[in-house]
Amino acid sequence: MKREHLAGAIAEAALLRGEFTLRSGRTSSYYLDKYLFSTRPELLREIARLFADRIRAIGAESGPVQRLAGAELGGIPLVTAAALETELPIIFVRNQKKEYGTAKQLEGRLEAGDRVVLLEDVATTGGQALEAAAALREAGAEIVRIIAVIDREEGARENVEKAGLEFEALFTKGDLGVRE
Repeated sequence: MKREHLAGAIAEAALLRGEFTLRSGRTSSYYLDKYLFSTRPELLREIARLFADRIRAIGAESGPVQRLAGAELGGIPLVTAAALETELPIIFVRNQKKEYGTAKQLEGRLEAGDRVVLLEDVATTGGQALEAAAALREAGAEIVRIIAVIDREEGARENVEKAGLEFEALFTKGDLGVRE
């Protein structure tokens, strides 16, 4: 599927109109429901292919990527699909440490110094991605880049870059034809 067709299909599947409160606490006249595109195999497959292309390019530019990571809940299907395309192992990042069993915040194997690309669904301010990146860094990961499926263009790039990390998105709200 061509990139512009995928953008249209994502918008058609996931764009909701109304009044919504975002994770940041702000209200918006539209919502990009990540579950409405990440639960559709035909869209998820194409998104995974785009992620894989970017991950391979990053590896060629700056050295090999050893792991992919995704934050619960929205990042889990994305990172899983991307792992199937790249054959890279993955880390699931919980919002907080679990209070039973192994009591871990990170699931999967991570070695100190592993170069990790963190995949995100819809980035507004970048808050969840930064929280996940902090947990990964604390465990010894080197965050090579954060890649979102969609950048709402409301500060995520600036906040991530201010934290000293690289950010990119497969699509922006403009690419999806979203107007407020």
